[in-house]
Amino acid sequence: MAEQAGRIPEGVDTGRPSAARLYDYLLGGGHNFAADRALAERFLRAQPNARTIARLNRAFLRRAVLFMVDNGIRQFLDLGSGIPTVGNVHEIARRADPRARVVYVDFEEVAVAHSRLILEDDPQAEIVQEDMTRPEEVLAATRETGLLDFSEPVGVLAVGVFHFVPPEADPRAVVAAYRDAVPGGSHLAFSQFTGDLQPAEMAGIVEVMKKSQNPMFPRTRAEIEGLFAGFDLVEPGVVPLPLWRPEGQNTDDPDRAGIYAAVGRKI
Repeated sequence: MAEQAGRIPEGVDTGRPSAARLYDYLLGGGHNFAADRALAERFLRAQPNARTIARLNRAFLRRAVLFMVDNGIRQFLDLGSGIPTVGNVHEIARRADPRARVVYVDFEEVAVAHSRLILEDDPQAEIVQEDMTRPEEVLAATRETGLLDFSEPVGVLAVGVFHFVPPEADPRAVVAAYRDAVPGGSHLAFSQFTGDLQPAEMAGIVEVMKKSQNPMFPRTRAEIEGLFAGFDLVEPGVVPLPLWRPEGQNTDDPDRAGIYAAVGRKI
């Protein structure tokens, strides 16, 4: 499904593939172009289960947001949000509570342009163009929106994005900066690709993405657990996507999930 004619944001280079639009394509969304689909097909050759993994990751996002709403969260900071379509945070949260507010964060111009188009008539959601690995700048821009109150618990979302953060960016320090900016009772939802599950396929994905503007860096379960310093991991801890608080009968194979997921509550 391609972006509808007349709805392409001004200035977007449709010939340069984007990780945000690749993900949108894998989810069956409509905000993608030929270059994104070509990259996605190479991705699928490396990991034939990629569409299922994308679906499972989006389902985890939904369950995590609803879990946070059930625990009193009404405002969300979505880091590396990509394009807020196909089951986005503000729609999920508002079905549970119409008062929910969301600030999306992404540094890619294409993701921001598409997001502004989608959110242009929404007073309770906004996107800021910042690099999530620079928390001070992200937090300053978020405060400028006036949408989030940092004296109240915040749901911080880093779902399917930290595999784009290289080790030299010090991911533990990045997460710690967001943790320190929010009060007790705030939550962190996190998911990312790992080489622990289907290592050969993960190696293939890494090779494919090396040639893109979004190289990938999978992490082990232990490395992901380390990112939750200062948070209490809620049950069941760091697990493959389909094992995080599944709804109903779970028929997805966790060994083929490709991604670990977890939610923590700030102590």
